[in-house]
Amino acid sequence: MKRWLIRSAVTLGLLLVGVMLTVWMLWIPSAVEPPYRFIQAWGERGTNPGQFNDPTGIAVTADEVFVSDSRNGRIQVFDHEGRFKRQFGSPGDKPGQLGRPMNLSIHENMLYIADYWNDRIQVFGLDGKYHHSIGSSGDGPGQFNSPGGVALNRKGELFVADFYNQRIQHLNADGSFVEQWGTTAEIGIWAEEFNYPTDVALGNDEQLLVADGYNDRIQVFDSSGKFRRKWGGPLAMNIFGPFPGWFATVTSVAVGPDDNVFVADFYNNRVQKYDSQGRFLTAFGRRGNGPGQFAYITAVAVAPDGTLFATDLGNNRVVSFRSPRKPQ
Repeated sequence: MKRWLIRSAVTLGLLLVGVMLTVWMLWIPSAVEPPYRFIQAWGERGTNPGQFNDPTGIAVTADEVFVSDSRNGRIQVFDHEGRFKRQFGSPGDKPGQLGRPMNLSIHENMLYIADYWNDRIQVFGLDGKYHHSIGSSGDGPGQFNSPGGVALNRKGELFVADFYNQRIQHLNADGSFVEQWGTTAEIGIWAEEFNYPTDVALGNDEQLLVADGYNDRIQVFDSSGKFRRKWGGPLAMNIFGPFPGWFATVTSVAVGPDDNVFVADFYNNRVQKYDSQGRFLTAFGRRGNGPGQFAYITAVAVAPDGTLFATDLGNNRVVSFRSPRKPQ
């Protein structure tokens, strides 16, 4: 009897080791690029220019960085070295006022803001002048329940992560409804279903990438709206973890000039980088308040020169990185 128990325990142990090795080989990829190197950080908690109260969104041009200073109800603008330039917006729900601005997008010299608490997309010039807003509160076509992110294609059509409505909406430039992905107000883990989507981005071929927040994955649709792929953990089915290629809540997705994909991995306090087909390339960042560390990363954006900027929620700052393959 004792010998049988020993043999059973050994067999079970070997099976567990085999399962672990299989999981590792199938779903825990190795990095094929070195991690990005920390460049600088700026900001601290407060209400003065250059200070933040929960920075949640970011967008960049060739020479400026736009930051959603969420609980201060404003957008702050800096140069790439972190020097403050200007700010616009104030807390409220009137035109030009902001209720917890989230992820940002820039299209044809206009800034599009996911105005989370106000259930709308607000549009400003890059100089801070208010232009117009899109959407209203609700669950009907063209309405929102806390939009988290917005992206625009070459025609100026909008794609919006409609957070509590559990869907992605595709709208014309005037805000009229085109189509949606996901069933309104229904959570799901299968392809084309969502679990609190937080952000969207468009690749150079206009494939749509969705940060499927609490499903801990990225979903991809082609320019015709057809589902193409998903990635994040085993089978990309709401299994979170700290391993390479796995997520613990996805809060932002961005596409770089070379069509690589960068993902804000919120609870893992890191950025993960993939190619356009979802192949894991590298990751960088960890928990802390030191150089290159995060206390919950919320958003990422990539400048035309490849420099990456991220919002560091808990540390109330912006952090920048550069690939070691790029010159200083």
